[in-house]
Amino acid sequence: MRAWAVVENGAPLQEIELPTPVPTGTEVLLEVTHCGVCHSDLHVWEGSYDLGGGVTMSLKDRGVVLPLALGHEIVGRVVKLGPEAHGVAVGDQRIVYPWVGCGTCAACTSERDNMCLKPRSIGVFQNGGYATHVLAMHPRHLIDPGDIDPALAATYACSGITVYSAIQKVMPLPPEEPVVLIGAGGLGLQAIAVLRALGHRNIISVDVSAEKREAARLAGASQVIDGGGEDVAKRIIAAAGGKAGAIIDLVNGTASARAAFDALRKGGKLVQVGLFGGELKLPLPLMAIQALTVQGSYVGTPGDLRALVALAQAGTLQQLPIEEVPMPQADAALTRLRDGRVTGRLVLRAETA
Repeated sequence: MRAWAVVENGAPLQEIELPTPVPTGTEVLLEVTHCGVCHSDLHVWEGSYDLGGGVTMSLKDRGVVLPLALGHEIVGRVVKLGPEAHGVAVGDQRIVYPWVGCGTCAACTSERDNMCLKPRSIGVFQNGGYATHVLAMHPRHLIDPGDIDPALAATYACSGITVYSAIQKVMPLPPEEPVVLIGAGGLGLQAIAVLRALGHRNIISVDVSAEKREAARLAGASQVIDGGGEDVAKRIIAAAGGKAGAIIDLVNGTASARAAFDALRKGGKLVQVGLFGGELKLPLPLMAIQALTVQGSYVGTPGDLRALVALAQAGTLQQLPIEEVPMPQADAALTRLRDGRVTGRLVLRAETA
């Protein structure tokens, strides 16, 4: 198979040839037709995360091995099944759930694969969708997109279930209760669409980019706020009509997390999703006195993906802006994302799609 892979961290992706996997057991081999370009890909490409205080976490130390084909937002066609793989057939088009683990622990067998302590995530610990082929561990990780545009369906495997899972962590809320979304990139626009599909009507979007704030407004945000400068928390409080009970930080950098925390009301919850990096110092007495919750949210489960696809198939989930890019231009697409020159989502399209 051909792959557009990270051979050296931070260096341009290279087109390389790799042995095409042969599925065994419950595995399923798919020919990739579409693969989203995600901010998480940037961290794998760069090879580290900023933990704040001058500390970084190396992905090499976490077990990431190069060369590696990036890409975890994948739609493909089934081309070959392992002898124990049942429930799909050659030629079926499927979304690939990428956040897989060992397959045998309590988390994996209860469909909380993303919580496995031995992750094998596609596009992180094994080759992903910036390639002609990809290997799924089990048919239960393959979801039928139906008549959903496959380029859009691919984004549901990460940006879609990431925001769906995060939103579930602040629910239930009355439809008029403010939900604050920090970040109006691909995740932020997807979160607006999911909230609206769930019947929520008070959505406040925060971003430093005027272009992205306008995209959020057009996507259905009730209010948009400039996320730059020193008074972001005050702007959030003013827009929400008081301190907010639900804030989802899709950036999750030092500045955004500080502003989000400072804007929380008593009993409020901050759900941290993004991987921008940095640190947040918490005033511990206030955590108890105000009964605050700061919770991380890592992607989602296969059940989240099925629920999200059902929303989309019901016609209630508004489509976010998608730009398709030929697969051989993967490096240019990743560079555009790194440079902040993307509104919505870039999706790589295979030459055979």
